Amino acid sequence: MNFVNLENAKTALVDFNHKKPFPFAVIDNFFNVDFAHTLANEFPKFESDAYNGNYFNKIEIKKAGNIWDKFPPATYKVFFYLNGNDFISFIEKEISNTQLYPDNGLHGGGWHTHPPGGLLNVHLDYSIHPKLGLQRKYNLIVYLNPNYKKGWGGELGLWDSKDGKPTELVHTVEPLFNRAIIFETTNGWHGLEIPNKFPEGNNRNSIAVYYLIDPEMNANIRNRALFVPSKEQENDEEIIELIKRRSTVTGYDPELWSRK
Repeated sequence: MNFVNLENAKTALVDFNHKKPFPFAVIDNFFNVDFAHTLANEFPKFESDAYNGNYFNKIEIKKAGNIWDKFPPATYKVFFYLNGNDFISFIEKEISNTQLYPDNGLHGGGWHTHPPGGLLNVHLDYSIHPKLGLQRKYNLIVYLNPNYKKGWGGELGLWDSKDGKPTELVHTVEPLFNRAIIFETTNGWHGLEIPNKFPEGNNRNSIAVYYLIDPEMNANIRNRALFVPSKEQENDEEIIELIKRRSTVTGYDPELWSRK
């Protein structure tokens, strides 16, 4: 399986641990271009029943799918590879000084799609995996929007933080076709706070995998994402209550995780 451009990735990862506001790297031409187009063509339409995560509320508008049986052949192969020993060993060698584990269940990962107007408030991802008990360390996201044009928006924002809260937008990443971003999630406040301007018929599509470590001694025990309101939402009691509910519910039953 040689569809990932490892030399591109290796070059981009050289200064990973020195980036601000937290370690990250942007890797263009992540997949071989023909394979990237195959993945894009396999991406399900927004109304497809392939998605098992539907989020329609004032802090998230998106769909997600992580059921392996729903993945077409190329998509299945890529998740198999990105969660496999060879690629994880590569990541360990380039940026990590500790053992990494895959999340083969793709908890929160898999296909992600935002429709025109889709959003995702600034948030900090879960710390401890609710089923494996391991700590989330890195996110790898690859954008699969072959028709993307500048001005459509949908940039991923990376935020500085202080005292456990985001303070300043430091860097934005355009969701260019076949572009990957990998970043450390420990203090990695990020989000798509401003609704994107994608035209009708074009969704902001990406795939995501996460890498885990043995929990650090001072690891936060949170196993849900922690959201913050946008500036326009700061005094909206309904949204504050939604964020509280969305960020604190625990357990294993997805029906308890309010998405609306």
